[in-house]
Amino acid sequence: MKQISVLKEREKQIFEKGSTGPFEMSCEKKSLAGAVSQRACVFCGSRVVLYPIANALHLIHGPIGCASYTWDIRGALSSGPQLHRMSFSTDLSETDIIYGGEKKLEAALVELIGQYRPKAAFIYCTCIVGIIGDDVDAVCKKVEGLTGIPVIPVHSEGFKGTKKDGYKAACDALFNLIRRPPAPVPLPRSINILGEFNIGGETWIIKRYYEAMGVRVVSVITGDGRVDEVTRAAGASLNVVQCSGSVTHLAKMMEKEYGIPYIRVSYFGIEDTSDALYQVASFFKESPDILEKTRCLVQKEVQKVLPFLDIVKKDLAGRKAALYVGGAFKAFSLIKALKTIGMDVVLAGSQTGTAEDYEILRQMCAPGTVILDDANPLELAKYVMEKDADLFIGGVKERPIAYKLGIGFCDHNHERKIPLAGFEGMINFAKEVHETVTSPVWDLVPRRALTTDKKDR
Repeated sequence: MKQISVLKEREKQIFEKGSTGPFEMSCEKKSLAGAVSQRACVFCGSRVVLYPIANALHLIHGPIGCASYTWDIRGALSSGPQLHRMSFSTDLSETDIIYGGEKKLEAALVELIGQYRPKAAFIYCTCIVGIIGDDVDAVCKKVEGLTGIPVIPVHSEGFKGTKKDGYKAACDALFNLIRRPPAPVPLPRSINILGEFNIGGETWIIKRYYEAMGVRVVSVITGDGRVDEVTRAAGASLNVVQCSGSVTHLAKMMEKEYGIPYIRVSYFGIEDTSDALYQVASFFKESPDILEKTRCLVQKEVQKVLPFLDIVKKDLAGRKAALYVGGAFKAFSLIKALKTIGMDVVLAGSQTGTAEDYEILRQMCAPGTVILDDANPLELAKYVMEKDADLFIGGVKERPIAYKLGIGFCDHNHERKIPLAGFEGMINFAKEVHETVTSPVWDLVPRRALTTDKKDR
C-alpha cells in the first residue's frame, strides 16, 4: 500500500497511542493554510447553534454565497413553525461593498419582519461585513425600536477564527436574548437542555425521558426552540449541557449571572444516556421520587435494547471503525457505543477538541489508535487505509472520503434523518452500523476483493 506523507507543520496534531515520546497534542488553534481542513468557518458555527430556533428570523448579512449554508445542509426539525428553514440574505454586491450595506440591511429587516412576523431576528455578520465595517449593532438597535421585537447581531465574521469561535458568537447572542426580561424565580425540579439541536428528533426523545422522571424542561437550546422559551431559560434550576463544545460558554455565563450550575452529559449510547439521567436525578436529591422513577425508566429501556445489541454484536465483533466528529465529547460516547456492539476504534479525531479532551481520548483508546486534531482529507484517507477500517463515522464532508476508499459510512452529524440519541437511538445506530458493515458490496472493492480471493483459495 502506498504511504501518504503528512505535512510537517501538522505532526503535533497527530498521535498514535503506544508511540514513543510524550503525548502533547497541539490543538485549539487556527487551521494550517493550504491543508484543506475539514473544519467550517465562524459563521457556520454560529448558524449550527442558532437556527434551530424555529420562530425567529435568520438573516445573513453578506454575499449570496454564504446563504448556501441553509437548514437543508444541517436539518433541525420543528414541531411547529418552519421559518428557520428559509434562507434570507442581504446579497451584498460590489456596489454595496464599496458604499456600505447598512441601508440594505435595514430595508431587508423591516421588510422581512413586516412580512413574516417573527418573535426575534438574528443577523449574521460574514467576512465581508467585518472588512467593510458596517455598524450592524446600530442597525439592529434602530430596527428593534421600529418593530418592537429583539433584533440581535451575531458577530460571526468567518476570518475571526474557527468554527468554535462561531459557537461563542452564538452563545453571546443567546445570552443577549436571555437577559432581556427580569430574572425569574427559579422553578423547582427544572432544567434547560443545552446543545441539543433536534437533527433527527432527538429533542423529543430526551424530553420524554425527563417528563417520565418528573423533571420539567424549561427550554431546549436550541433544538425545536422558540424565542419565548429561550427568554425563560434563566428560571431553570440546572443546565444540562449535551454538546459541550458549542454551548459551555453560555452555561458558564448563566452560572455567573444567575447562579445556575451546569453538568456535562451525553445522550448517545445506553451507558452515557443512563448516566445523564442519573446525574440529573442525583442533582434533585431533595426529591427521592425522581431517582426512583429514573431507575424504573432506565431498567425498562435497557431491557428493550440489549437483546438486539447482542444479535448485531455477533457479526460486528472485531470489526474496525474510524471516527471524525466536531466535538471530542461526542467521540467519547461513540467509542463506548462501538465497544458495546463489539467494534474497535482505530482512528478518533475532532475539529474542536481541547487538550483535556484529547487526554481523555488517549486513555479511552487502545494501543495503535490514531488520534487527530483538525484533520484534512489526505490525513483521514491515509490512516483509514493504513488501519484497514471497515467503517467511517463522520459528517457530510467525510462521506466522499469513505466511499472513495471503498468502506462503509455512517452519518453522525448533518444529513441523517433518524434520531441517534437515547435508548431507541442506540438501536437505530446499531442497526445502521450492522447493515453498513456487513453489506456484501464492500467485498467487491479492489483492495478488499484481493484479500477475499486469497481467503477463498
